[in-house]
Amino acid sequence: EDPSLERHFKGHRDAVTSVDFSLNKKQLASGSMDSCLMIWSMRPQMRAYRFVGHKDAVMCVQFSPSGHLVASGSRDKTVRLWVPSIKGESTVFKAHTATVRSVHFSSDGQSLVTASDDKTVKVWTVHRQKFLFSLSQHINWVRCARFSPDGRLIVSASDDKTVKLWDKTSRECIHSFCEHGGFVNHVDFHPSGTCIAAAGTDNTVKVWDVRMNRLLQHYQGNAVVNSLSFHPSGNYLITASNDSTLKILDLLEGRLLYTLHGHQGPATCVAFSRAGDLFASGGSDEQVMVWKTNFDASDYGDVLKTQKSGTSSFIPEDGTHQTLVEMDCGIHLKKTKTQDSGRNREQQEEETSLANTLEHIMGQLDVLTQTVSILEQRLTLTEDKLKECLENQQKIIQNKTS
Repeated sequence: EDPSLERHFKGHRDAVTSVDFSLNKKQLASGSMDSCLMIWSMRPQMRAYRFVGHKDAVMCVQFSPSGHLVASGSRDKTVRLWVPSIKGESTVFKAHTATVRSVHFSSDGQSLVTASDDKTVKVWTVHRQKFLFSLSQHINWVRCARFSPDGRLIVSASDDKTVKLWDKTSRECIHSFCEHGGFVNHVDFHPSGTCIAAAGTDNTVKVWDVRMNRLLQHYQGNAVVNSLSFHPSGNYLITASNDSTLKILDLLEGRLLYTLHGHQGPATCVAFSRAGDLFASGGSDEQVMVWKTNFDASDYGDVLKTQKSGTSSFIPEDGTHQTLVEMDCGIHLKKTKTQDSGRNREQQEEETSLANTLEHIMGQLDVLTQTVSILEQRLTLTEDKLKECLENQQKIIQNKTS
């Protein structure tokens, strides 16, 4: 059966530009040209939060890896970091000299990469939002920038028709992919970190190997592709296009699997949940939709485990039409799964609880960082006011004495 529409969120008052799930799938964030950020609860009958603060269109939103912060970038040239709770407090910093098109957290949650119409890509610390460095070789607007899963590389896509790969440590551009015939709207890393996929106004999606810097796959559509997202297993890619469709591509077989019609007008953004069982899409019809995937429901956990252990690698079958082939990708693991399932279950439970505790601590740190930032901003405001008062008093005294 096809992927099915699960939920339908209405609340934005203009085109939706960006969607992202929190780690636990309890929340979905969306940004819109209406200058608002919305946080939707995935639980039925729970209210949505509308966060107001940006002075102009919100172009991009993303949850931090722990899910305790949301970053947003706007046409007002700022980036905001929000605590996705009822209060919806945020810190704001002027990130660029033009529209901020893209925000992305590194997988450790410590850094943020932003891309802008000022033709630069910038990297910041999440704590105190300290500027670290700028990458400036693009000669037109930069639409999108992403960290690699291991945080060592950055990829960026631009209206100069190139996709650039950067080394985060040396801050050098390692390679420019110039095969697109139009602006490049979106780019992202494959979960294995070995490939990137880019979507363009030339109606194509291209997949490159970043180790050999060569084109692996090319999908020709019949409309501008605005956004794409890899399934966590690395086997599927979903795209959102101007012809109002979402398309699911099977990367292993190199073919189109599903075309989904839901939006009226261009589909602007799409994203898989972190577990891969859901995906969300947004459109210029002001709607946010959540869909259920139905991929060969082999236990995603298995697939993700093999991904992490680094067994997956891409090999072109033969030079003719290079298709991606995954080696043992965990799809077949289900049958052969551990005979020794008696293997100390306590150990597994301990590991899980330890992981959960760590995640909780990371989350708490995020919130603390954010609270400190908010307090620092308030302190600065208070200091400025105080300074103003003192200066005014000085003036009054001077006027009296003169």
